Amino acid sequence: MPSTPQIKIIGELINNAYARARKAWEARDLSSFQQLARLQDEGGAAVINLNIDGTQSVSVSTDEMLEFLPKLIPAIQEVSDICLSFDNPNIEYHKVALKAYDPSRARGKAVLNSLAASRRDLNAMVDLIREYDMRCIVMASEKFLSGGGSAQCLDPKDSHATVLQFVDLLASKADRKLDDIIVDPGLAPVGADTYGLVNIGLDTMRLCQEDPNLKGIHFSVGLSNFAWGTPNSLKAKLERAYLTIAARYGLDMALANVEKNATPLPEGDPLVSALERALEEGRRQGDESIEEAGFRQAEAIMDLCNEYRNNEG
Repeated sequence: MPSTPQIKIIGELINNAYARARKAWEARDLSSFQQLARLQDEGGAAVINLNIDGTQSVSVSTDEMLEFLPKLIPAIQEVSDICLSFDNPNIEYHKVALKAYDPSRARGKAVLNSLAASRRDLNAMVDLIREYDMRCIVMASEKFLSGGGSAQCLDPKDSHATVLQFVDLLASKADRKLDDIIVDPGLAPVGADTYGLVNIGLDTMRLCQEDPNLKGIHFSVGLSNFAWGTPNSLKAKLERAYLTIAARYGLDMALANVEKNATPLPEGDPLVSALERALEEGRRQGDESIEEAGFRQAEAIMDLCNEYRNNEG
């Protein structure tokens, strides 16, 4: 029987995009946050991600986050010894979180989520990683421009070059080893991916895996992005099928929901091969444009979803 790949999960349920977390945030209910931490711990998460920022459903100010973090983090550490991932682009969020965090009560290093070419306080984030002996998530979907600034990567070679730049930066400025670095190659909604971003992410991991200078580096994606816009009955299974495929390219971690989409499908599941065929439709043929291939992929995903619904019916 084909084996099922193993993926370590960064639990994503402490996020205001989820109703339970949003309700806990609005009430500033520490016991409910503790329940979410315990649930993810018991569900097998290796890391618990902490994202209490605003969403379309709830407005959250920076001051509100900074005021609550010193209460929230010790409360979570009372009920779980899983290491935490601090997820926010604001450097002050990380400074406050790390002051409240007790590394002696955690298994493994805390994670700074995330570094990116566009971060205004990138160097200060690297300094925090060194000071607090952290792991970090690096966004490979943005590249550094030679004249300054950043841009989206639309070529896996650019993403690979970005990873190399971050590895050099983190080794020289923060004394990080490859095991401390988790690369996020980017993951677009597959049904609306008309620029081949899903395949760019897969190919980025492949290039990094083939590079002997990157042996031992880790990879993670925000899994819940993948099946956005697909039928609710199929979302979790599509995300699990993606995990199975991406594991072949080196994916060994994922920001995911331990209750729904955290376990890859077995290699022999027919949805895995069906998704793989649909993704292949998104690769350019001859002189066609990225968009032409992307729309063909989108059509293939729609066909896959329709076939699944018909079979279920």
